[in-house]
Amino acid sequence: MLKKVGYFLFLVQILIPSVINAQDISLFTQINGRYDFTFIGNTLNPSENNNSTPSFLLTSSSATLNLSSDDRIERAYLYWAGSGSGDANVKLNGFDITPDQLSNVTGSFSNFTYFSAFKDITLLVQSIGNGTYTLSDFDINNLVATYATNATQFAGWAILIVYENPNLTLNQINIYQGLEALSPNPFVIPAIIDNMEIQLDNLYLISNTGAKIGFIAWEGDRLIQESERLSFSANGTTTILSNPLNPGNNAFNGTHTETNATNLFNMDLDVYSIENYIVPGTTAATVSLQSGQDYVMLNTVVTKLNSQLPDATILLDTPISSCNSREVTINFTVSNLNSTEVLQTNTPITFYAENQVITTIYTQNEIPIGGFENGTITLSIPSTIPLNFTLIANVDDIDNGTGIIPELIENNNSFQIEIELIVNPIFNNLNSLTTCNLGLTRGLFDFSNYSEAVKTDPNHVVSFHESFEDAVQNTSPITNISNYDAVTTPKEIFVRIDNGCFSVTSFLLLTENCPPTVYNAVSPNNDFSNDTFFIEGLRDIFTNFELLIYNRWGKLLWTGNNNKPDWDGYVEDGVGSTLAPSGTYYYILYLNDTNYPEPLTGYLYINR
Repeated sequence: MLKKVGYFLFLVQILIPSVINAQDISLFTQINGRYDFTFIGNTLNPSENNNSTPSFLLTSSSATLNLSSDDRIERAYLYWAGSGSGDANVKLNGFDITPDQLSNVTGSFSNFTYFSAFKDITLLVQSIGNGTYTLSDFDINNLVATYATNATQFAGWAILIVYENPNLTLNQINIYQGLEALSPNPFVIPAIIDNMEIQLDNLYLISNTGAKIGFIAWEGDRLIQESERLSFSANGTTTILSNPLNPGNNAFNGTHTETNATNLFNMDLDVYSIENYIVPGTTAATVSLQSGQDYVMLNTVVTKLNSQLPDATILLDTPISSCNSREVTINFTVSNLNSTEVLQTNTPITFYAENQVITTIYTQNEIPIGGFENGTITLSIPSTIPLNFTLIANVDDIDNGTGIIPELIENNNSFQIEIELIVNPIFNNLNSLTTCNLGLTRGLFDFSNYSEAVKTDPNHVVSFHESFEDAVQNTSPITNISNYDAVTTPKEIFVRIDNGCFSVTSFLLLTENCPPTVYNAVSPNNDFSNDTFFIEGLRDIFTNFELLIYNRWGKLLWTGNNNKPDWDGYVEDGVGSTLAPSGTYYYILYLNDTNYPEPLTGYLYINR
């Protein structure tokens, strides 16, 4: 067995363990593959108990794990038991241990309470590996005198190790646990003989080679064997179990068959071969215990049976979906790769969206060892499922997480992928943009901030287009969105918002007639600077304007409009001269625009 080298941190949750009364022994877990099991453990009794001895119990003891170099630890479970309602705080190799479960049982004859504690210590044992294991801080000495009155002062511990080895046959390890007790009363007439029967179900056997059964039991006495027996029943045949350490009439006698120890006082770690008592095809068996005097607590039963099983797995490909559709088409593959048996036809496959069952289908063919089957399915996703969800496919699942086929590995039947249903993106509406009319409704526009303003998701991709068709086809995008020149307005700009699907919205570009700017200095000397009376923002904007020029005595000198050139000092109907001399003149500008009902007035100066 390989042992990890390095630092190890064993984390223990500080929890109040669940405490339950006597619990029927039932299947706890099942492990399939090239596995076997063994026990280690030790008693805290310095001698077998009776009414006077021992007068004290040890508070620690040790045992050695010695697996081979090819063995890999798969599971390790710690059990400790004793008189009283339970010591819930012990140490294993210095690590604090609190139970995952604490069980109590009360003797029907004595009304004394006894306990068994359970802890999954797989990570700890995997880290330590082979070596000495010491359970300590297990102290119930305050109860010894009380329990000595009926000779049931005891304490002990055990570790069940399940290990993998590539050289082993394919086996099924079943672990059954609980806490049940035989509580006979030999002191009445007639004496009361107590019996116990444990059902072992979920078995799967193809060969009886190497079949064995193991027990963790407490408080058995070597010197008490009245009407005591341990029986195994399968396929209509009942056999009293025995081996060299465990006679048929004294099964619970303080022995450890894995080490051949006979001084495991008041506890038993025993393994029996059942090769001759079970046949291929067996799916259930019964263990029966009987005692006429000895008080015995049964904690754990372990079976190892040669098995031959399939191993169903499933793989999902990338899904195919359409815009604005809640249907998803997906290809999948069901495989039977690491198996020792064909995977039968009609193996169920259940698809879940999050935790909601969508549908269950079935494999179409028997899948051979190492083989696979491809399939395609279109799933209709309910409207209650969000657009982003996890699609889960479970093979060997009848729509509630329950399988119908025994498998080598029961925890590799699931595959999941994240899916996003694509719908046309939601967008923010955009307001029209208005700028000053540069002439004949032309305008310059900056709508660069609309790239973000229209989005409801930062991952959306936005483009602008001059036609709806271009937006739909995603062609000819507008590149200059910060200084866009609209030759005529109103002009509609189309916006494409893309997330795999797309939406198209639009906004208008509008112009308005802004107030004109009057430059009132005129020097008509043909130097191309201020040669005329120039009013910026007037021509081709206020197309119906009328401009009147007066001298300082109020005489009308000139009338202009959009069809006449700017005034250069020419006097219409002038007397003596048609050129206005240097001086101050006055203007009245009628814009003839509903937004500007009042004329603009002012003066200008001609400098010749």
